[in-house]
Order: sequence, then structure tokens, then C-alpha cells
Amino acid sequence: MPNPSDRQPAPAAVIVMGVSGCGKSTLGALLAEALGCPFLEGDAFHAPEAVAKMRGGQPLTDADRWPWLDRLAEAAAESLARHGVAVAACSALRGIYRERLRARIGGQVQFVLLDAAREQLLARMANRPGHFMPTSLLDSQLATLERPSPAESTLMLHCDLPPGTACATVLAHLGRPAVRA
Repeated sequence: MPNPSDRQPAPAAVIVMGVSGCGKSTLGALLAEALGCPFLEGDAFHAPEAVAKMRGGQPLTDADRWPWLDRLAEAAAESLARHGVAVAACSALRGIYRERLRARIGGQVQFVLLDAAREQLLARMANRPGHFMPTSLLDSQLATLERPSPAESTLMLHCDLPPGTACATVLAHLGRPAVRA
């Protein structure tokens, strides 16, 4: 009879979410490295027009976001099929965006919300020279953010956690050992 601890974890997509400046990319890259899969940087899936809009200080609309979410979901589903795991960074600010990602990715999707105070986020954003997201858009992101409901089973972490500790916390939550130390 097989030992239950010998079972492979179910394929899972991990979406590190939150507003700009919370550390999604840092944690996502660490998780992808630990799990041995590509890291899907959500910013790379934005259309050039959307990046130009944000760079100009205009918040995105749902119409701007749907194609972006679909491109990211397609890449995550492909990683899930190829590697048995996917890791992406995506603001996923509204519940309906998270629902769309879950539906389009398929399989098990775990969201991890990195939370922080507005002042901390502003300081982090100000220290990212060359990033297209201006600090002037933070308030619109915070206003758009719909905190996940308990039914969403989102893991919530504060962005003050050291990145290595946050990564270990997510891995333990998923019940997945790191494939790379």
C-alpha cells in the first residue's frame, strides 16, 4: 500500500497578488526558483498601450485588464501543464479578476496577498527607478483592491516578512518542498 506522504502534491498555480510595490515580483521569483518552474512576471503580459497609459498616470479599466489577465492565465496554464506548477505575480485586485484567472488557468490556484500600509508602499514605489507605475496610481490601486473573502482561501502575508521567510511560509502552506535550495 502506498505511503500517503509519498504522493506528489497536486499541480498548483501560485499567484502572488497585491498592489504595486508590495513585493510580488521578489516573492514570485523566489517561489519559482524553489519550485523549479519559470516565473511569470505579470507586468510582462501588459499590452504596450496599457503600459503607456499607466506610465502617463492613467489607471487601467477593466477593458484594459481582461486581455492582460487572459494572456497571463494562458501562460500559467501552460506552465502548469509543462512543469506541474506555475508561479506568477499579478495585482489581481478584484475578486472578479481572481475568478477569471482561476477559471482560465484550471487546476488548483492559490493566491497569496502581500499586504502593506500605504506609506510603506509609497516608499517602496519611490525606490524603483525606471518602473512604469508612478506613485500617483497607488491610491487608485488601493481603492480598486477587493480584499479576498474567507471563501477564497487566500494566504495573506505582510510584506515586512523577509522574502526568504515569506517563500518558506508559502511552500509550507502549499505542502510543497522546494526542488531547489
